[in-house]
Amino acid sequence: MGPVPFPIPSDEALRASTLADYHVLESPPELEFDRLVQLASRLFSVPIALISLVASDRQVFKARVGLDVCETDRDVSFCAHAILSDEVMVVPDALEDPRFAANPLVLGAPFIRFYAGKPLVTPGGQRLGTVCLIDTQPRATFSQSEQDNLSDLAELVMDRMELLRLAHVRTVGQARFENIAVTSPDAIICTTDVGAITFWNHAAERLFGYTSEEVTGRCGSLVVPDSWRAAYFEDLARLREGAAMSAAGQTIVRSGLRRDGSEFPAEISLSSWREGRATSVGAIVRDITERRRNEDRLYRLASLDALTELPNRAAWRACIQDTLEQGTPVSVLLLDLDGFKEVNDTLGHSAGDQVLKMVAARLKAECPDARMIARLGGDEFVLLLAGDDRRGASAVADALVRALSRPYDLPGHVFEIGASVGIALYPAHGARAEDLLGAADLALYRAKAAGKGRYVVFERAFREVAVARREFERELRRAFEQDQFALLYQPQIDLRDGRIRGAEALLRWQHPTRGLLSPVSFIDVLAQKPIAPAVGEWIMRTACAQARGWRERVPGFRIGVNLFEAQVRSAQLRNVVERVLGETGLPPEGLELELLENTMIRHDGALLQVLQALRAMGVGLAFDDYGTGFASLSLLKRFPVSRLKIDRSFIRDVISDPEDAAIVRAVIYLGRSFGLEVIAEGVETKAQLDFLAANQCTQAQGYLFGRPMTAQAFTSELARAAVLP
Repeated sequence: MGPVPFPIPSDEALRASTLADYHVLESPPELEFDRLVQLASRLFSVPIALISLVASDRQVFKARVGLDVCETDRDVSFCAHAILSDEVMVVPDALEDPRFAANPLVLGAPFIRFYAGKPLVTPGGQRLGTVCLIDTQPRATFSQSEQDNLSDLAELVMDRMELLRLAHVRTVGQARFENIAVTSPDAIICTTDVGAITFWNHAAERLFGYTSEEVTGRCGSLVVPDSWRAAYFEDLARLREGAAMSAAGQTIVRSGLRRDGSEFPAEISLSSWREGRATSVGAIVRDITERRRNEDRLYRLASLDALTELPNRAAWRACIQDTLEQGTPVSVLLLDLDGFKEVNDTLGHSAGDQVLKMVAARLKAECPDARMIARLGGDEFVLLLAGDDRRGASAVADALVRALSRPYDLPGHVFEIGASVGIALYPAHGARAEDLLGAADLALYRAKAAGKGRYVVFERAFREVAVARREFERELRRAFEQDQFALLYQPQIDLRDGRIRGAEALLRWQHPTRGLLSPVSFIDVLAQKPIAPAVGEWIMRTACAQARGWRERVPGFRIGVNLFEAQVRSAQLRNVVERVLGETGLPPEGLELELLENTMIRHDGALLQVLQALRAMGVGLAFDDYGTGFASLSLLKRFPVSRLKIDRSFIRDVISDPEDAAIVRAVIYLGRSFGLEVIAEGVETKAQLDFLAANQCTQAQGYLFGRPMTAQAFTSELARAAVLP
């Protein structure tokens, strides 16, 4: 099945004739058109932007960015459909649109998935083509403000095309020119080679404030400001001497002078011709005040961050590229806020936006001499400083860390966040823009890993470590794909009767060369990778399948499964749990999900509803490593937690350290007060066990009862213990 045949507008003959009148299909490239499609690409963050003119059998790209071809057949043209609309035509996903799903441009290069096109409409109402945006990925939305901006761009393109049309008309004869000029929306003026005005249309009257009768015979310098009047007379003198005018055949931007003495930006197209022995000069003049305002707004949108009004990522790229091409030594400071997410999570995004604005203000106040301060996105900023002095850049970074660590006074709240900074120097740390920013990013990573609230200058060893880390990440992916991960199980004991009541599933990596690896050597890296949710689901499925068999031996047996933060963030957590329980046959009461308390703080909004649904199903929910994070007591009331797990770090010295003993007693008391089970981890000695029993802790796990073991060994342990209901 081929593409849907393109529709034919009812005024197709007139439309095609009008397009021919503009003489743009075969004319040379226009710099202004190129600038506008480049602006469109940046403004809308699309790889492809086009000015497309729809001819009778083809579409011609008058200007393009991100596309190699100059034209295509009309029967595959999206724009052939777009010109039928008065508004912007938006195709969120071409594969889902019956008009385009079988289109070769969708199924093959350039792999169009998203399209938005605004028709180019002449003053007479004919649609000649579009300004269009193309992405190789679908887009769920294209907002009304984005549609308005695209419409403004289309008006800019059409303005330019109209000026080119009038300039061409001027070359085909004075009589026809004057007939058209009478009704033209642009001011059209004709003079002799000494400047005497011979023609002045109605638009010129409106623009300059003089009637035709008032100016006929007077010098054209009447509407030329002092700033370029000398150049005007030089051009006329050159013309009288037989030479061409300096700007003949070109469109130039100069100021125009109105009758009231005010000046305005004008786009002027000049031409000259011979009439008998006399030489005449023609000028098409357009007031571009509104266009300038519109262009400035669009370019501002394309280069400035709308929230902070700092330069954005696109402007940063252009600036650093220009700087490096000049070969001037510079310093790059990449800055990331510490704790900013808690502002959004606690006070909402509007408060977070206010903090970002305050951060931008502090950056500008602290570094007024910076070549550029830009927001790259989120809570990430970058500064470009002159010079590559390590000590000077470090001093600025230190000052920034201190400035951004001062409290932020928000309505009803005073918030404290911090900042970490990575520093890279040119040319020492990279010759290309991406290398330099990459070096700063590696230094920033080190600063955050070292405890945040500090700065680090890049060292070449960082890059070697990053390469090794990327290789390690590839190993992790291969480990999952090649079934190198394994689960061990540690028994959980009821201290009241000494019987096994459950187990915790613990991940291990059977590395092909390094042997069996514990989570401490890989879990932090794995948790941040895209495969984490898939690995987490595999852990849950494998553990539940094992627990189903053990539950037949031990009624009420429960398996504990740790969740990655990526699983907690995912909107699919409830669906995954339901699917796994359905596939394995384990009842919901047989599964306990273990969550870190800090994870629950960061995601307490949407997560709360998911956890309530899981708890309603019967799935257990445990606070893992309780007491080591920053959870408040209110979390125990707000979240449907069923068990607290006392971290092993408190159990280790519970006999010798009064503070640890007090913490353990407090957690046991909290659990009893909130009606929650409490289990202690890391129990290794009889003395620890006696302490827990004396303080009415009901469950425990640790080496005293059994090390983590394979499923087969755990099954044997259950048989040996001969556990009864």
